[in-house]
Amino acid sequence: MGSLGGDAEPQPQPQGAGRRPRFLCLHGFRTSAEIMRKQVLGKWPADVTARLDLVFADAPFPAEGKSDVDGIFDPPYYEWFQFDKSFMEYRNFDKCLAYIEELMIKDGPFDGLMGFSQGSILSAALPGLQEQGLALTRVPKIKYLIIIGGAKFQSPTVAEKAYANKIACPSVHFIGDNDFLKVHGEKLIESCVDPFVIRHPKGHTVPRLDDKSLVVMLRFLEKIEGEVLEYSSKDVNENEEVCL
Repeated sequence: MGSLGGDAEPQPQPQGAGRRPRFLCLHGFRTSAEIMRKQVLGKWPADVTARLDLVFADAPFPAEGKSDVDGIFDPPYYEWFQFDKSFMEYRNFDKCLAYIEELMIKDGPFDGLMGFSQGSILSAALPGLQEQGLALTRVPKIKYLIIIGGAKFQSPTVAEKAYANKIACPSVHFIGDNDFLKVHGEKLIESCVDPFVIRHPKGHTVPRLDDKSLVVMLRFLEKIEGEVLEYSSKDVNENEEVCL
């Protein structure tokens, strides 16, 4: 069914920091948790990765066709769900949502979702589906999103529910100048209330962070770290009141 795992070697938190924001990471179509781990940890500096608690998960279904990363990264490869050529009809979508919820129950709680490609399309849709009571009904509310090479679902049956309201949680979006999903990624940003945007010159990939993009990413981290600390303090206070 897949596997979970955080950083191979947990990195120290910045001095004086509270707990790190915890993200469930959803990889791209016909790749894997291990591939995404290499894409992110191999490209992003410790200034970013040391401030996040990242859990990488394999999708539930083995790849049904050739992977675009075959010959670049080793198999096995997985996919979250299947779709037709028009990207309008999906197969195993409900099973995918149930699988993600089980991951979040087993290894959570999570503060947010990080996704790349198919994983990012899923990640961006889940807050809305959760708000509508159509997904993730047994886990805490998704508070943050990191979207890399993202897009909106094209099927009206999913889109009308996932984007019925604007995505209210803070989000950061990576948009590649040469990404084939660029136009769809821009439309997704329009559906967000509080988006941070990082643009890069590459295509459909997890990009390295240059000086300019690093500034934006660190601003996003500062925002969510403050909120996570506030949430954690509130939870502690509530627990103390229960014990009194």
